[in-house]
Amino acid sequence: MEKKHTVKIQYLDPLETYTAHIQRNGSGWVGWIPEVPEVKCEENTRKELLKSLEHKLHAVLEAEWEAWCEQFEEDVKAGKLDRLGDKALEDLRAGWCKDL
Repeated sequence: MEKKHTVKIQYLDPLETYTAHIQRNGSGWVGWIPEVPEVKCEENTRKELLKSLEHKLHAVLEAEWEAWCEQFEEDVKAGKLDRLGDKALEDLRAGWCKDL
């Protein structure tokens, strides 16, 4: 394999940037994003690889977000977050909070 290169890939906004590692592998290209281990791709051209990495990154992050939202809703329904709400109201009544 040839030398590894890095490429920045943005998710939804410029502040959410991931680093892709890409390199030639024989006649094709391989790439991965270390921050998101599920994102690994292999394509015939560099351009196709970058497009695939971006697409897979978006798909994986979207799936993670949906799973997080589902878990949050389950936790709310199960009352697992009630203690946090009670503590926030307690702090508000004690005057430890101020309007922004």
